[in-house]
Amino acid sequence: MQTVLYQFLIEVPEAAAIWSALLLLALTLLAVLVARPERDTPTDVEPAVDPAAEQAAHLADLRRYAEEVAVAAAGAAQNARRRRERWLAAQDEVDRAWQTYDEAEAVARRFAGAAVLPAPHTPRTPAEYAARERWLHHAAMAAHWRGELTARQLADVLAHRNGWDPRRHPAEQEIVLARAVRDGRLAGYRAAAEREQQAWREAELAAEAARALAVEAYAATERLRPGVVPVHRPDAVTQTLAPVGASAAVSRTARWRPARVG
Repeated sequence: MQTVLYQFLIEVPEAAAIWSALLLLALTLLAVLVARPERDTPTDVEPAVDPAAEQAAHLADLRRYAEEVAVAAAGAAQNARRRRERWLAAQDEVDRAWQTYDEAEAVARRFAGAAVLPAPHTPRTPAEYAARERWLHHAAMAAHWRGELTARQLADVLAHRNGWDPRRHPAEQEIVLARAVRDGRLAGYRAAAEREQQAWREAELAAEAARALAVEAYAATERLRPGVVPVHRPDAVTQTLAPVGASAAVSRTARWRPARVG
């Protein structure tokens, strides 16, 4: 009994001393944390943005965009010039087609006046029909070499189809041949006119695209100038494309001539 009491009296002060030391350590740590609250704040603070660097990056983006738009505008302008040249070439083709058709129509009108006269009377013999057939073949081949008959029309003549009758008198054959040439020239003129209209539409679209890109390139260049408000009026650029627009349409309308069908 005395031993147990002795041990209790010795160990209790030691335990109290240990707990007192731990409590003192805890209070010290708490005081340190309260005195230095900045240790609890995050240390990875974002760096401040440099306005000069941001402005330089913005100007670099504007400069790059302006260069890209300028290249696109130059390509569009070159395409518009090519389209315009094709349209002018198509106009020349229409003029040539009209001239050849007009000449063929004049020849057909002369033969139409002679058609009211009776055909010359010739003996209807095998030799006469053979001579008529040779004349028709020779006249058709000559017209084909002159570009007045297509290869298909020549094949129809040689095969005696689609209205080609070698038994007719050469005077009648000449009238039919003149009408065939006139109809072929009329079809060629109409095809050329359709191609010219298509070329004009393509040139007009290309010119409009070039004008839009020129305006955007001008505005992008003006944005690079400090303190200048961009004005979307690049007249010096768009004037080079003006002939494809309204004034060209007036010229095209003035030159247009309807086909005369005889």
